[in-house]
Amino acid sequence: MPLLRNAKKALRQSLAKAEINRRVKSQVKTAVDKAHAKPSSEAVSGAFSALDRALKSHLFHRNKVARVKSQLSRLVK
Repeated sequence: MPLLRNAKKALRQSLAKAEINRRVKSQVKTAVDKAHAKPSSEAVSGAFSALDRALKSHLFHRNKVARVKSQLSRLVK
């Protein structure tokens, strides 16, 4: 456990950010799984949006997002 005041604050901040990141990643996974299960244009569009939001906050590498978006777009064709 941290002893210094600034270390305690850093721990609180990192735990809060980790919770937010976990929630966003879960939302992305749910959207992508939904698009895989029923590949409709609305589901794929929602997954694209979730992936782009996660990419903006650097939760995923840009190449991974591009790969997943490519795979989803092939399902709709």
